Amino acid sequence: MTASLHRRDFLSSTAAIAAATLVLNQSADTAETTGESPFKTTLKKGFCLSMLSDNKLSIEDRFRLAKDIGLDGVEAYTTENPKSVEQQKNAAEKAGIEIHSVMNTLHWKYPLSSNKPDDVDKSLKGMETSLRNAKAWGADTVLLVPAVVDKNTMYKDAYARSQTQIRKLLPLAEELGVVIAIENVWNKFLLSPLEFTRYVDEFNSPWLQAYFDVGNIVLYGFPQDWIRTLRHRIKKVHIKGFHTEKKQFTNIRDGSIDWPEVRRTLDEVGYNGYITAELGGGDEKYLRDVSERMDLIIAGK
Repeated sequence: MTASLHRRDFLSSTAAIAAATLVLNQSADTAETTGESPFKTTLKKGFCLSMLSDNKLSIEDRFRLAKDIGLDGVEAYTTENPKSVEQQKNAAEKAGIEIHSVMNTLHWKYPLSSNKPDDVDKSLKGMETSLRNAKAWGADTVLLVPAVVDKNTMYKDAYARSQTQIRKLLPLAEELGVVIAIENVWNKFLLSPLEFTRYVDEFNSPWLQAYFDVGNIVLYGFPQDWIRTLRHRIKKVHIKGFHTEKKQFTNIRDGSIDWPEVRRTLDEVGYNGYITAELGGGDEKYLRDVSERMDLIIAGK
């Protein structure tokens, strides 16, 4: 009796899944025919500002080019000089493009996990500058590498020290209305989606979220797994390709990443926001090609 019931349930579930898959495929076919997106969520295209680093271009021309090749925004970098802050703000506004986030620049040289007070102090000041840059530019996020595990820093110490220091930054983040988003990088830290999720949740603050980098975890994980685990904690997304056999980064849509699955999973968890390419710079032809590759990812291809 029980075995029979389980079999009926199984067959019923299998039929339901098959029917749902058919509907999804039909919807995707219809969307492709009509030009409508099969996804509920909307993704915006961004570049790291360093990709627009042709020395022949002024900062104004770089922002104009970003707009011209179809970007919605750029990710800028920590800027100490007030005149440069103002110049970038004006250039972005004139071009009609958004500075959507700021990449903090001192977290590698002076990690928050360091056992040297002077280094930690420099790191905190760098983050404070980044947060104020974000406020000035209208960005809602600052990217932070939270800690670095090395021969001088044990994992448990990196975990505890970084959380202690980040908590000191949260009041300023809240005051300015800017989220601190920690990124998964090759820093020998937060090596699983479960741990990354736990680390974020322990702050219990809307001002501390995740900056998920698709390419950075391919060597030891699957992007879709991390996305499904992190879910609503993801504030921003970096994209670049990675080849697992060659163990090297590539252009997006090259390498080993299943981009259609990444797009489906971002839609599944309800992610609306930027996907920002983090690649090397190049000429206009190259940048247009990257932008077009991003269009294909957004379309689920």
